[in-house]
Amino acid sequence: MGKGRGPGSGVRGPGSGDEAQPERGRRPRVAVLALQGDYEAHARALVEHGIVAHQARTVADLDGIDGLVLPGGESTTMLKLMEGTGLADRVRELAATGTPLLATCAGVILIAREVGNPPQPSLGILDVKVERNAYGRQAESTVTTLTVEDTAELGDAPLEGVFIRAPRIVAPGPAVEVLARRSADPVLVRQGRVLAATFHPELSARSAVIGLFAAMTGGRR
Repeated sequence: MGKGRGPGSGVRGPGSGDEAQPERGRRPRVAVLALQGDYEAHARALVEHGIVAHQARTVADLDGIDGLVLPGGESTTMLKLMEGTGLADRVRELAATGTPLLATCAGVILIAREVGNPPQPSLGILDVKVERNAYGRQAESTVTTLTVEDTAELGDAPLEGVFIRAPRIVAPGPAVEVLARRSADPVLVRQGRVLAATFHPELSARSAVIGLFAAMTGGRR
C-alpha cells in the first residue's frame, strides 16, 4: 500500500467551508475505525458529547457519517488489515471532501505524509512527518500537562496528554496549525477538518480534544 494523494486533492479539500452538517435535531453519526486498537474508548468518549458512535470495519460502515475517528493501536497491523478492502481510498475520499477526521496516536501515523523510525507506508492525508515510538516503549508511558497554543478552541483549563508508545511530529507542513505542545513538540495539530493528536485524549475525562472534534461534527462540546 503506497502513499496516497495529498490533503489538497479531491473535489473539496478539508477546510473548504462548505461541508455538510447534520440536520437540525439529528445526533451526529461518527464512525470509529475498529480494525484494531483503542476504538471502544473513543466510542464511549464520543457518546458523552451527544454523538451516535459506531464501529467501522468495512467501506459500507463509512456511508452517511458526519465524522471518522482513526484510533491508537498498531499502525502496521491496521495497514495490513486495510489491504484489499477499499478502506484506505475511502478514508482519503472522506478527508478530501471535508468530513471531519480525528486521528490519535497510531492514527496519526496512518494519515501522515511521511513516516520514519522505521519508514512505512501511510495514507498521505495530513502534511506532517512523524517518527514512530519517539517517546519510548510501553513501560515509558506517561501522563503530562500540555501547553495549549489555541485557548479559543481548547479553553484555558489544563490539557492532559496520555502518551503510550506515541509518535512525534517532526515536520509539520505550512498548512498545519499547532494547537498544543509537549515541551517544544507539536502534539495536537489541525489541518482544515483533520484533527490529529499524538496522545490518547479518549483516556482523559471530558478531554477538550474530544469536545473540539465533537463540535466539528455537529455535536456538543
